[in-house]
Amino acid sequence: MLSPRDISGKTVLVTGGAGFIGSHLVDRLIAEGASHVAVIDNMFLGSEDNLAGAQATGKLTLYKDDAEFANSLAFIFQRHPVDIVFNCATKALNYSFMNPANAFGTNVTVALNLLELLRNGAYKTLCHFSTSEVYGSAVYEPMDEEHPRNPTTTYAAGKAAADLAVESYVHMFDLDAFIVRPFNNYGPRQNHKGLLAGVIPLTAWRIFNGIAPEIHGDGQQTRDFIHVQDTVDAAVKLFRVLPAGESVNISTDNQISIGDLVTRIAKGLDFQGEIVRKPARAADVLSHNASNQKVHSLIDYSLTDFDTGLRTTLDWYAQRLRPAR
Repeated sequence: MLSPRDISGKTVLVTGGAGFIGSHLVDRLIAEGASHVAVIDNMFLGSEDNLAGAQATGKLTLYKDDAEFANSLAFIFQRHPVDIVFNCATKALNYSFMNPANAFGTNVTVALNLLELLRNGAYKTLCHFSTSEVYGSAVYEPMDEEHPRNPTTTYAAGKAAADLAVESYVHMFDLDAFIVRPFNNYGPRQNHKGLLAGVIPLTAWRIFNGIAPEIHGDGQQTRDFIHVQDTVDAAVKLFRVLPAGESVNISTDNQISIGDLVTRIAKGLDFQGEIVRKPARAADVLSHNASNQKVHSLIDYSLTDFDTGLRTTLDWYAQRLRPAR
């Protein structure tokens, strides 16, 4: 039986900690009593603004550096007595269409760097963040942890390879590492800018700026959207109990079509104009609907109602993105 792991009083490193999920995780780790949190983030999509609250506690050190460089990680480990690592470092899925090799390589290289440090005794426990994209489109529903891995982009392929690396290092060297696999996160701080934006903030930004929202393809492709705070809550609870080498889905047991989502956002923001139809995107996953049976068996699992979460998310973006009148 696994002895419960503890965050309180520990020094934690979060790779990608200035990003969307990572910054919310940093806030939660400090609230859980971590003695200090170090963040390494190359600011590819991360923002120092995301860490303003954490910085104010005096318990955060931010390194604007890249976890793909082993010597950059070594420098941090020389300066901090790291006990735990949460690996949130990645590059956005859409980036893999622009630079496929780099998107793949980032996911693999960061994971291998962290696993080598773990193998050499530099810290004790690795929580690796995977993605639902490793499954590809659903072969059966709901998708449990035994669902075949069938990545359709190099982003997803790199994530799948990183998952396999974690599993193999655990088997080979008896390391304390495990995998959490969030489905489609939404909420405050998600990127709204340019080609790498998430669909919810991008649609909101378009409406606020008088640009028609878009639906790609027939809009029937589905996603299992989970609020970022629910993902972080689950990850922290799973940290205490998930056995080494195992993986677990973090999702909502629900799905919504992209067409329905965009329509809901337009209605929620009182948009009366046309929603533009665009060609389907290559390699787009058609269906995501996860099984949460395993996570429910491990932790007290609480979820935000999607209508409530979407409303509060849109309110957050409205305060920051709506042009002043």
